[in-house]
Amino acid sequence: MSPISLADLEVFAAVARHRSFRRAAVERAVSPSLISQTVRRLEERLGVRLLNRTTRSVMPTQAGEELLAGLAPAFAGIAEAVERVNSFRETPSGTLRINAPRPAAYALIAPVVADFLVAYPGIDLEIAADDAFIDIVAEGFDAGIRFGESIAQDMIAVSLGAPQRMIVVASPAHLKRHGRPHEPSDLIGRNLIRLRFPNGVIFPWELEKDGRSLTVVPTGRLTVNDPELQLRAVLDGAGFAFMFENYVRPALASGRLISVLDDWCPAFPGPFLYYSSRRHVPAALRAFIDFVRTGKAGRPPDAIQISDRDQQSRITPIT
Repeated sequence: MSPISLADLEVFAAVARHRSFRRAAVERAVSPSLISQTVRRLEERLGVRLLNRTTRSVMPTQAGEELLAGLAPAFAGIAEAVERVNSFRETPSGTLRINAPRPAAYALIAPVVADFLVAYPGIDLEIAADDAFIDIVAEGFDAGIRFGESIAQDMIAVSLGAPQRMIVVASPAHLKRHGRPHEPSDLIGRNLIRLRFPNGVIFPWELEKDGRSLTVVPTGRLTVNDPELQLRAVLDGAGFAFMFENYVRPALASGRLISVLDDWCPAFPGPFLYYSSRRHVPAALRAFIDFVRTGKAGRPPDAIQISDRDQQSRITPIT
């Protein structure tokens, strides 16, 4: 059997991990046809089918699953070895992949991206704004950003900022036409703009006051799956929305939106950047954590460290 290229194995692993030739092609910045040809060549050299293909899906065969299971720790070891060598460089380098829900990506990451790339010219940054709850390790991300209740216990979590609030907002025109609610019960029968997660679940409005907790399942004529659409709709007077205060702060400051039921909207811990406790922390990720937390380049890379307290931090899911 002719030697098997490590690059071919990486291509197969990408397809098997994503269950998609197209997504593997996007990840590797090549055409889907090249990905398909590479996998077919690998199968011919091994003399066994690795992937079952249909018009709608791609699934590893039993042989493919066995190969993928063996490759995962090997690739992880290679990546860690390369990263350890990179730690001897004067500045961090490599590709850093971050997954974050869209509000966090817009409000937390986007404002610092340009400065971060200038400060660390050796780092290529990929940001995936995605509201779905995914396995960042299985999907090939270095880190994710979420709030505490959605972070698995085997992850290390680093606080990225001050406490946050979700607030109920509406436009002045909408309040003038329909009146201002003073209690959660006043929301009954109102047009509440609903946000649907990728898994199909409607985002519930969780309100709390004086130890009383209420969950409002919003009802209304408009459902969206993007916070930008939600923001535009509430600005245009389509109804009430439940959104991050930081996300709508400019509209509140300008008077284009008004918050209601403020006493039912307490603060909660801010977002966390999280990563696997089982993997070596790349220097690029250390640099990114420091940069986002401080808003600037901060200390030289060899002095950038996650504190012992952060290293021991674990977030317990709320059940």
